[in-house]
Amino acid sequence: MPTTTMTNSTVIQLPSGPAPRKGAGAIRRVLSTALRTTRGIVGAALAGLVLLIALLGPLIPISPTDFVAPPFSSPFTGGAGVFGTDVLGRSVLGRLLHGGQHLMLLAFAATLLAVGTGAIVGVVAAYRRGFVENLLMRGIDVVLAIPQLVFSLLLLSLLGPQWWLLILAVGLSQAPQTARVIYGAAQSVVEKDFVKAVAVWGVPTRTVLARHVFPNLTTPLMVELGLRLSYSIVLIAGLSFLGLGAPPPAPDWGVMVNENRIGMGANPWGVLAPAILLALLAVGTNTFADAIARANLGETRGESAVLGSKTSASKGSK
Repeated sequence: MPTTTMTNSTVIQLPSGPAPRKGAGAIRRVLSTALRTTRGIVGAALAGLVLLIALLGPLIPISPTDFVAPPFSSPFTGGAGVFGTDVLGRSVLGRLLHGGQHLMLLAFAATLLAVGTGAIVGVVAAYRRGFVENLLMRGIDVVLAIPQLVFSLLLLSLLGPQWWLLILAVGLSQAPQTARVIYGAAQSVVEKDFVKAVAVWGVPTRTVLARHVFPNLTTPLMVELGLRLSYSIVLIAGLSFLGLGAPPPAPDWGVMVNENRIGMGANPWGVLAPAILLALLAVGTNTFADAIARANLGETRGESAVLGSKTSASKGSK
């Protein structure tokens, strides 16, 4: 219940706490709604399949580095395996199963860095306004003017293809996009009465942002996680294709495409198999993120309709 404070003849209603926010229950509702749609089921199935192959593939006892048959052998020819052999006579299936785990770990780390950094910059800019807002968002505009691949290549060319530098390059190159999205979403949240109320009470800024602003941005953050993950995977695979990823002979899907493209005519599976998995993962994560956004839009419209009907009913009763 709200707290009533009386000063002489004035009655001031102070809210006893923040307005209801979208917490774990709302996240579960959005996810369950997304998974009940065809778009959500297809996206989750595609992404889940590729993630299972990447994470559980190394448990299958097929060597990614041993010589098994002549280079570019066709599938099932002389012990070449399901997808044949690559440029050095190694099993394409073995390298496919072992080549996704390292890529996924790098992509997940880069995604967390991109979304975390971008979300903090976007929320702080929306909340502080004035000079801080202009400084942060104009800096974001400058970084957005630089293509992601060029920005990543610039950083990697300084110290070489280090795994931590790869995460830093891919994460920071995508943070501006997230900052723009979260900045737009946070502008409406910071104007809510419960956010202004706790600020008036003298609550520290970091507490206001952590407890009252960020919890109301869970759905945009979920959508951004899905989108940034797909972009991170494709960007890291592209950098691996250019020779800036895992060093040989370590298996990597991007490296596989680069190594085996000269033998497409003899055995195309060395290129097609990793390319198909990368495409399926990108399509799956984007589709599922779109399903989450549509589910949240439906929930928001439903809440607005309920609030509108209650307002109309209260006016009618008067």
